[in-house]
Amino acid sequence: MSEEKSRPPQDRPWESGWAPDTTRAPGTRRLWLAGALALATVSACVTAITVLENESGEPAPQAAEPTTLGSSAPGGLISFATPSKSGSPTPDADRGRPSPTPTTSAPTSAAPTPKPQEKAPKPPASEKPSKPSKPPASDGTSIRSVNYPDRHWRVRDGYVRLDQIGSGPEQREDATFRRVAGLADPSCYSFRTADGRYLRHRSFVLVANTNDGSSLFRKDATFCPHYWSPSGTLSLESVNYPGRFLRHRDFQIRLDPYENSHRYHSDASFQMVAGLA
Repeated sequence: MSEEKSRPPQDRPWESGWAPDTTRAPGTRRLWLAGALALATVSACVTAITVLENESGEPAPQAAEPTTLGSSAPGGLISFATPSKSGSPTPDADRGRPSPTPTTSAPTSAAPTPKPQEKAPKPPASEKPSKPSKPPASDGTSIRSVNYPDRHWRVRDGYVRLDQIGSGPEQREDATFRRVAGLADPSCYSFRTADGRYLRHRSFVLVANTNDGSSLFRKDATFCPHYWSPSGTLSLESVNYPGRFLRHRDFQIRLDPYENSHRYHSDASFQMVAGLA
């Protein structure tokens, strides 16, 4: 007979001393599989949440770094700084953030430093001295060179030259002018000789001519002063040729374009002194 036929029924094990196998109770394997699946699901959820939090760019807490106290604490003590609430950002957190745009406004405490200009057609506005609103008319004015202080303007043969003036009355009279309000601009200067002629530029050379009443003559005989120092040193700019100043070259007074050079500044600088006559 087979072994299964000799076994008593399962519901009466005590009759033959046989006990049922509880390790193979129905449903036990399924319970174990269900538990393992639940644990795997929970682990996968926790892993996914951790990955999402790291990718969202939120800063991870950092451990406090030890900092040495200053002179106010006992020497050699180490204090652990309290970590900030925001923490430090992760290395990849700022990759998508744009760089800050630099501001174009200069600090108010620093004064701008002007750059020197090598050459310009005329003096910049910042370098040109202030122009008096209306110069007073005066009699008996002589004009002396700054870099040749022993020479003055003098009318000779109809041209204005930079000459050394002797003691003769004729030479001293030729070097003395009457300064009046500008014929073309009353805020500027015109110069009249003792015989009634005016100093004007013609072909960019300073000459003495009789006033013909024309608009061109009035402009040619008008020069605007630019004072360079409190001592009265000035340059004279043409009213109808802005950027051209009276200067001496080979001791002849000419109207030349502005040059940013020491030689030009010296040749175009004069002082008005009392008349020599």
